[in-house]
Amino acid sequence: MAVDSNYLKMLPDEIFPARERSAWANRLDEGASPGYRFLMLLKHMLPPLVAFVVFIGGWELIAYLAKAPVYLVPKPSDIVAAAVENKHALWVSVTTTTLEAVLGFFLSIIMGVAGAILLASSKWIEKSVYPYAIILQTIPIVAIAPLIVIWFDAGMNAIVIITFLIGFFPMLSNTLIGLNSTDQNMSNLFYLYNANAFQTMWRLRIPAALPYIIAGLKISCTLSVVGAIVGEYIAGIGGGAGGLGYAITYAAARLKTAYLFACGLSASALGISFFLLVNAFSKWVLSSWHESEMKKDS
Repeated sequence: MAVDSNYLKMLPDEIFPARERSAWANRLDEGASPGYRFLMLLKHMLPPLVAFVVFIGGWELIAYLAKAPVYLVPKPSDIVAAAVENKHALWVSVTTTTLEAVLGFFLSIIMGVAGAILLASSKWIEKSVYPYAIILQTIPIVAIAPLIVIWFDAGMNAIVIITFLIGFFPMLSNTLIGLNSTDQNMSNLFYLYNANAFQTMWRLRIPAALPYIIAGLKISCTLSVVGAIVGEYIAGIGGGAGGLGYAITYAAARLKTAYLFACGLSASALGISFFLLVNAFSKWVLSSWHESEMKKDS
Protein backbone atom coordinates (compact mmCIF):
# COMPACT_ATOMS: atom_id res chain seq x y z
CA MET A 1 0.00 0.00 0.00
CA ALA A 2 1.59 3.30 -1.12
CA VAL A 3 0.77 6.40 0.91
CA ASP A 4 1.88 9.75 -0.50
CA SER A 5 1.92 13.23 1.01
CA ASN A 6 -1.20 14.27 -0.90
CA TYR A 7 -3.17 11.51 0.84
CA LEU A 8 -1.82 12.63 4.20
CA LYS A 9 -2.91 16.21 3.55
CA MET A 10 -6.47 15.07 2.86
CA LEU A 11 -6.90 13.55 6.32
CA PRO A 12 -9.11 15.56 8.72
CA ASP A 13 -7.44 17.20 11.72
CA GLU A 14 -9.42 14.93 14.06
CA ILE A 15 -7.55 11.88 12.71
CA PHE A 16 -4.15 13.45 12.07
CA PRO A 17 -3.39 16.89 13.65
CA ALA A 18 -2.34 19.56 11.16
CA ARG A 19 1.08 20.28 12.68
CA GLU A 20 2.15 16.63 12.77
CA ARG A 21 0.53 15.96 9.38
CA SER A 22 2.59 18.75 7.83
CA ALA A 23 5.85 17.43 9.27
CA TRP A 24 5.22 13.89 8.04
CA ALA A 25 4.07 15.16 4.65
CA ASN A 26 7.39 16.96 4.25
CA ARG A 27 9.24 13.75 5.08
CA LEU A 28 7.17 11.78 2.58
CA ASP A 29 7.87 14.35 -0.11
CA GLU A 30 11.61 13.82 0.47
CA GLY A 31 11.36 10.31 -0.94
CA ALA A 32 10.71 7.85 1.88
CA SER A 33 9.94 4.25 0.92
CA PRO A 34 6.29 3.11 0.68
CA GLY A 35 6.78 0.79 3.66
CA TYR A 36 8.08 3.64 5.81
CA ARG A 37 5.22 5.85 4.70
CA PHE A 38 2.69 3.21 5.67
CA LEU A 39 4.29 2.69 9.09
CA MET A 40 4.23 6.41 9.83
CA LEU A 41 0.60 6.68 8.82
CA LEU A 42 -0.28 3.60 10.87
CA LYS A 43 1.43 5.12 13.92
CA HIS A 44 -1.01 8.01 13.95
CA MET A 45 -4.10 6.02 13.00
CA LEU A 46 -3.45 3.20 15.48
CA PRO A 47 -4.89 4.90 18.63
CA PRO A 48 -8.37 5.52 17.17
CA LEU A 49 -8.35 2.02 15.63
CA VAL A 50 -7.45 0.47 19.00
CA ALA A 51 -10.20 2.50 20.72
CA PHE A 52 -12.69 1.29 18.08
CA VAL A 53 -11.69 -2.37 18.52
CA VAL A 54 -11.89 -2.11 22.32
CA PHE A 55 -15.31 -0.46 22.18
CA ILE A 56 -16.80 -2.96 19.71
CA GLY A 57 -15.18 -5.91 21.44
CA GLY A 58 -16.41 -4.78 24.85
CA TRP A 59 -19.92 -4.25 23.51
CA GLU A 60 -19.94 -7.72 21.95
CA LEU A 61 -18.60 -9.38 25.10
CA ILE A 62 -20.93 -7.60 27.55
CA ALA A 63 -24.02 -8.26 25.43
CA TYR A 64 -23.00 -11.93 25.10
CA LEU A 65 -22.37 -12.41 28.82
CA ALA A 66 -25.56 -10.58 29.79
CA LYS A 67 -27.53 -12.74 27.32
CA ALA A 68 -29.59 -9.69 26.42
CA PRO A 69 -32.31 -10.36 23.84
CA VAL A 70 -31.47 -9.17 20.33
CA TYR A 71 -34.52 -6.92 20.16
CA LEU A 72 -33.30 -5.08 23.27
CA VAL A 73 -29.50 -4.87 22.97
CA PRO A 74 -28.15 -6.36 19.74
CA LYS A 75 -24.50 -7.30 19.53
CA PRO A 76 -22.31 -5.72 16.82
CA SER A 77 -22.30 -9.11 15.08
CA ASP A 78 -26.12 -9.04 15.07
CA ILE A 79 -26.06 -5.58 13.48
CA VAL A 80 -23.70 -6.75 10.76
CA ALA A 81 -25.83 -9.85 10.17
CA ALA A 82 -28.99 -7.72 9.90
CA ALA A 83 -27.29 -5.37 7.45
CA VAL A 84 -26.15 -8.31 5.28
CA GLU A 85 -29.55 -9.98 5.48
CA ASN A 86 -31.33 -6.78 4.39
CA LYS A 87 -28.55 -5.46 2.18
CA HIS A 88 -30.78 -4.85 -0.84
CA ALA A 89 -33.42 -2.93 1.11
CA LEU A 90 -30.72 -1.03 3.01
CA TRP A 91 -28.94 -0.08 -0.21
CA VAL A 92 -32.17 1.20 -1.76
CA SER A 93 -32.88 3.24 1.38
CA VAL A 94 -29.38 4.72 1.41
CA THR A 95 -29.46 5.65 -2.28
CA THR A 96 -32.92 7.22 -1.92
CA THR A 97 -31.86 9.31 1.07
CA THR A 98 -28.61 10.25 -0.68
CA LEU A 99 -30.50 11.56 -3.71
CA GLU A 100 -32.89 13.58 -1.55
CA ALA A 101 -30.05 14.98 0.57
CA VAL A 102 -27.95 15.93 -2.46
CA LEU A 103 -30.85 17.68 -4.19
CA GLY A 104 -31.80 19.59 -1.03
CA PHE A 105 -28.14 20.42 -0.35
CA PHE A 106 -27.51 21.85 -3.80
CA LEU A 107 -30.75 23.81 -3.62
CA SER A 108 -29.67 25.29 -0.29
CA ILE A 109 -26.29 26.24 -1.78
CA ILE A 110 -27.82 27.98 -4.78
CA MET A 111 -30.54 29.80 -2.86
CA GLY A 112 -28.36 30.55 0.17
CA VAL A 113 -25.47 32.05 -1.79
CA ALA A 114 -27.77 33.92 -4.19
CA GLY A 115 -29.82 35.26 -1.28
CA ALA A 116 -26.69 36.37 0.59
CA ILE A 117 -25.38 38.18 -2.51
CA LEU A 118 -28.72 39.96 -2.85
CA LEU A 119 -28.75 40.98 0.83
CA ALA A 120 -25.10 42.07 0.78
CA SER A 121 -25.64 44.23 -2.29
CA SER A 122 -27.86 46.63 -0.34
CA LYS A 123 -27.98 47.40 3.37
CA TRP A 124 -31.61 48.43 2.93
CA ILE A 125 -32.51 45.01 1.51
CA GLU A 126 -30.52 43.25 4.23
CA LYS A 127 -32.27 45.15 7.04
CA SER A 128 -35.66 44.51 5.42
CA VAL A 129 -35.36 40.80 4.59
CA TYR A 130 -32.79 39.20 6.93
CA PRO A 131 -35.02 39.30 10.04
CA TYR A 132 -37.60 37.19 8.18
CA ALA A 133 -34.93 34.65 7.26
CA ILE A 134 -34.14 34.36 10.98
CA ILE A 135 -37.84 33.91 11.78
CA LEU A 136 -38.10 31.17 9.16
CA GLN A 137 -35.15 29.40 10.74
CA THR A 138 -36.69 29.51 14.23
CA ILE A 139 -39.98 27.90 13.16
CA PRO A 140 -39.83 24.12 13.85
CA ILE A 141 -39.86 22.22 10.59
CA VAL A 142 -42.60 19.91 11.89
CA ALA A 143 -44.87 22.95 12.21
CA ILE A 144 -44.68 23.85 8.52
CA ALA A 145 -44.19 20.34 7.13
CA PRO A 146 -47.97 19.75 6.73
CA LEU A 147 -48.16 22.88 4.56
CA ILE A 148 -45.25 21.63 2.46
CA VAL A 149 -47.02 18.30 1.97
CA ILE A 150 -50.24 20.09 0.97
CA TRP A 151 -48.46 22.35 -1.49
CA PHE A 152 -45.95 19.88 -2.99
CA ASP A 153 -47.55 16.45 -2.25
CA ALA A 154 -45.93 13.71 -0.19
CA GLY A 155 -42.81 12.11 -1.59
CA MET A 156 -39.61 13.34 -3.18
CA ASN A 157 -40.69 16.95 -3.78
CA ALA A 158 -41.75 17.60 -0.18
CA ILE A 159 -38.66 15.84 1.24
CA VAL A 160 -36.29 17.91 -0.91
CA ILE A 161 -38.04 21.14 0.15
CA ILE A 162 -37.75 20.16 3.83
CA THR A 163 -34.07 19.29 3.33
CA PHE A 164 -33.53 22.64 1.62
CA LEU A 165 -35.19 24.58 4.45
CA ILE A 166 -32.99 22.91 7.08
CA GLY A 167 -29.76 23.54 5.16
CA PHE A 168 -30.63 26.99 3.77
CA PHE A 169 -29.96 29.28 6.74
CA PRO A 170 -26.34 28.16 7.45
CA MET A 171 -25.49 28.89 3.82
CA LEU A 172 -27.24 32.27 3.85
CA SER A 173 -25.82 33.36 7.19
CA ASN A 174 -22.21 32.28 6.63
CA THR A 175 -22.07 33.66 3.11
CA LEU A 176 -23.54 36.98 4.23
CA ILE A 177 -20.97 37.28 7.02
CA GLY A 178 -18.20 36.59 4.51
CA LEU A 179 -19.48 39.13 2.01
CA ASN A 180 -19.72 41.77 4.74
CA SER A 181 -16.21 40.99 6.03
CA THR A 182 -14.32 42.15 2.95
CA ASP A 183 -11.12 44.03 3.76
CA GLN A 184 -11.90 47.75 3.70
CA ASN A 185 -8.56 48.65 2.14
CA MET A 186 -9.28 46.36 -0.81
CA SER A 187 -12.75 47.85 -1.17
CA ASN A 188 -11.20 51.34 -1.25
CA LEU A 189 -8.74 50.17 -3.91
CA PHE A 190 -11.56 48.90 -6.10
CA TYR A 191 -13.37 52.21 -5.58
CA LEU A 192 -10.27 54.15 -6.66
CA TYR A 193 -10.13 52.09 -9.85
CA ASN A 194 -13.80 52.93 -10.57
CA ALA A 195 -14.98 49.33 -10.26
CA ASN A 196 -18.76 49.06 -10.39
CA ALA A 197 -20.84 47.13 -7.86
CA PHE A 198 -20.92 43.96 -10.00
CA GLN A 199 -17.14 43.95 -10.49
CA THR A 200 -16.53 44.52 -6.77
CA MET A 201 -18.92 41.72 -5.84
CA TRP A 202 -17.63 39.21 -8.40
CA ARG A 203 -13.91 39.92 -8.23
CA LEU A 204 -13.45 40.91 -4.60
CA ARG A 205 -16.28 40.15 -2.19
CA ILE A 206 -17.21 36.64 -3.37
CA PRO A 207 -13.57 35.36 -3.51
CA ALA A 208 -12.92 36.88 -0.07
CA ALA A 209 -16.05 35.16 1.27
CA LEU A 210 -15.04 31.67 0.06
CA PRO A 211 -13.79 30.48 3.50
CA TYR A 212 -17.14 31.52 5.01
CA ILE A 213 -19.07 29.87 2.19
CA ILE A 214 -17.17 26.62 2.73
CA ALA A 215 -17.84 26.86 6.48
CA GLY A 216 -21.52 27.04 5.58
CA LEU A 217 -21.10 24.02 3.30
CA LYS A 218 -19.61 21.97 6.14
CA ILE A 219 -22.63 22.72 8.31
CA SER A 220 -25.27 22.40 5.62
CA CYS A 221 -23.95 19.12 4.15
CA THR A 222 -24.51 17.19 7.39
CA LEU A 223 -27.82 18.94 8.07
CA SER A 224 -29.00 17.87 4.61
CA VAL A 225 -28.81 14.21 5.67
CA VAL A 226 -30.75 15.02 8.86
CA GLY A 227 -33.26 17.01 6.81
CA ALA A 228 -33.80 14.18 4.34
CA ILE A 229 -34.46 11.66 7.11
CA VAL A 230 -36.77 14.08 8.96
CA GLY A 231 -38.57 14.74 5.68
CA GLU A 232 -39.04 11.00 5.17
CA TYR A 233 -40.60 10.73 8.63
CA ILE A 234 -43.07 13.52 7.84
CA ALA A 235 -43.66 13.37 4.10
CA GLY A 236 -41.99 10.18 2.94
CA ILE A 237 -43.53 7.30 1.10
CA GLY A 238 -43.12 3.68 2.12
CA GLY A 239 -42.63 0.51 0.20
CA GLY A 240 -39.56 -0.57 -1.68
CA ALA A 241 -38.57 2.99 -2.60
CA GLY A 242 -38.54 4.37 0.96
CA GLY A 243 -35.45 6.07 2.34
CA LEU A 244 -33.64 5.61 5.64
CA GLY A 245 -36.38 7.49 7.51
CA TYR A 246 -38.96 4.93 6.39
CA ALA A 247 -36.54 2.05 7.07
CA ILE A 248 -35.95 3.30 10.63
CA THR A 249 -39.70 3.61 11.24
CA TYR A 250 -40.28 0.14 9.80
CA ALA A 251 -37.54 -1.44 11.92
CA ALA A 252 -38.66 0.29 15.14
CA ALA A 253 -42.31 -0.71 14.67
CA ARG A 254 -41.32 -4.37 14.30
CA LEU A 255 -38.65 -4.36 17.05
CA LYS A 256 -35.93 -5.17 14.51
CA THR A 257 -33.40 -3.39 16.69
CA ALA A 258 -30.34 -4.78 14.95
CA TYR A 259 -31.59 -3.50 11.59
CA LEU A 260 -32.50 -0.21 13.30
CA PHE A 261 -28.87 0.16 14.38
CA ALA A 262 -27.74 -0.68 10.84
CA CYS A 263 -29.96 2.07 9.41
CA GLY A 264 -28.73 4.60 11.97
CA LEU A 265 -25.09 3.75 11.29
CA SER A 266 -25.73 4.02 7.54
CA ALA A 267 -27.17 7.51 8.07
CA SER A 268 -24.11 8.44 10.13
CA ALA A 269 -21.76 7.09 7.45
CA LEU A 270 -23.65 9.09 4.83
CA GLY A 271 -23.25 12.30 6.82
CA ILE A 272 -19.54 11.63 7.39
CA SER A 273 -19.07 10.98 3.66
CA PHE A 274 -20.72 14.28 2.81
CA PHE A 275 -18.49 16.11 5.30
CA LEU A 276 -15.29 14.47 4.01
CA LEU A 277 -16.17 15.41 0.43
CA VAL A 278 -16.75 19.03 1.44
CA ASN A 279 -13.54 18.95 3.50
CA ALA A 280 -11.59 17.72 0.47
CA PHE A 281 -13.19 20.47 -1.63
CA SER A 282 -12.15 23.00 1.02
CA LYS A 283 -8.53 21.86 0.85
CA TRP A 284 -8.57 22.01 -2.94
CA VAL A 285 -10.01 25.54 -3.05
CA LEU A 286 -8.24 27.16 -0.09
CA SER A 287 -4.94 25.32 0.37
CA SER A 288 -3.00 27.64 -1.95
CA TRP A 289 -3.96 30.95 -0.33
CA HIS A 290 -5.96 30.78 2.90
CA GLU A 291 -4.43 30.26 6.34
CA SER A 292 -7.12 27.76 7.38
CA GLU A 293 -5.92 25.19 4.83
CA MET A 294 -2.34 26.19 4.02
CA LYS A 295 0.39 23.78 5.00
CA LYS A 296 2.05 25.08 8.17
CA ASP A 297 5.62 24.46 9.23
CA SER A 298 5.99 22.29 12.31
